[in-house]
Amino acid sequence: MRPSPSEGESLPWTEPVPRTSLSWFGLPNASAADIGVPLYEQDLQQGDFGFQLLPDGLIYRSYLAGPKEPRMSAGIISIPDDSTLWDATIGGRLGIFRLGNSDPIRPRGFQVDVEAAAMVRLDIPEKVDVRSTDYRVGVPLTWGDEVNQWKFSYYHMSSHLGDEFWEKNADFPLFRQARDALVLGRSMYLTDSLRIYAEVGWAFYSVASDPWEMQFGLDYVPRVATGLRGAPFFAVNGYLREELDFGGGLNAQAGWAWRADTRSHLLRLGFQYYNGASPQYAFLPFHETQYGAVLWYDF
Repeated sequence: MRPSPSEGESLPWTEPVPRTSLSWFGLPNASAADIGVPLYEQDLQQGDFGFQLLPDGLIYRSYLAGPKEPRMSAGIISIPDDSTLWDATIGGRLGIFRLGNSDPIRPRGFQVDVEAAAMVRLDIPEKVDVRSTDYRVGVPLTWGDEVNQWKFSYYHMSSHLGDEFWEKNADFPLFRQARDALVLGRSMYLTDSLRIYAEVGWAFYSVASDPWEMQFGLDYVPRVATGLRGAPFFAVNGYLREELDFGGGLNAQAGWAWRADTRSHLLRLGFQYYNGASPQYAFLPFHETQYGAVLWYDF
């Protein structure tokens, strides 16, 4: 129970934080009153540690330019020697439990997540026919703090041609990929907004693909609330696969991002450039150079 103040005395836990005390948030010139978070709530976020069911936020966040990450997205892309396509992802990632603190933006501790996504490609000039869909489910085990994070996860991935595409291209070679893989990943924040990462995956069961894969890259995006003005972001990802002699694809994104006050979810709008083997695994042996405008919602 907090002590009652004397007459004329202000409550210490409601006073603004000294301007230097919010450097942990990357806001050295702001006070608690400036961002609308009472001091005692910040103390809870930074200091409490325990077991939490369905925690808010992720310890190890998905890669912004990762082509097979679970999220919500929709974009119109152009492949000059092919067609204009609608690429969309329907899915997400959710924390199941955490042994750590309750900060939704900079959590630390150990956490178990689940992820699932369907990644679909539609051919706009061909009556928006479904060309292909990749399905992914996984269970990431993550741990870390504000700067360093680790991930060990299992995922299943399978690829499927669309019925309409198959009917019109009966002689198209089938690459029905399937993978059950284990992944070890590492990420680190070099600054408050800049993260680098790398991971290696090994499939203990695979169809039409070889066991090893690697990806690496960087993300630059605000980790704190942006307000309606938003803030710039950019991201680059390289994805290498053994069946392509450790070639693969390069994905680059840039645009504008928004993050809410107390949630870690991120809304992004921007442009994407991709060059490499098709990120739709049913078309993996085929090369694509694509340009597009995309809207992403990241967990």
